[in-house]
Amino acid sequence: MGRMSTVDDPRESLEFLQGTLEVLILRSLQIAPNHAYGISQFIRQQSENEFVVDNGSLYPALQRLLQREWISGEWKMSPNGRRARYYKLSALGRKQLAKSQSEWRRFVQAMSRILEPQQ
Repeated sequence: MGRMSTVDDPRESLEFLQGTLEVLILRSLQIAPNHAYGISQFIRQQSENEFVVDNGSLYPALQRLLQREWISGEWKMSPNGRRARYYKLSALGRKQLAKSQSEWRRFVQAMSRILEPQQ
């Protein structure tokens, strides 16, 4: 089974990917504020290179999260001396992440019940 990427044909599962990506972004920001590249690297590393997020998917997702006020953004200097926008999880974002984590756990449990062989 190949990697799950936002680069391969996103038309097939765009709605699913958007919601999934938003949860992954919120989770990454729960750890610490970060810039877009750092967020994409967190997702890639934590998924053991299974989830690869391209900028064409990441930046629109960040904009949606900013509009919903689940995150905030602030311009700072990155460690390499470049100006970067750092994103931070808001109180609303923390509530949404908790809700999403609960929904995902239920989803995974239900899928497991269906996909596991019957005894």
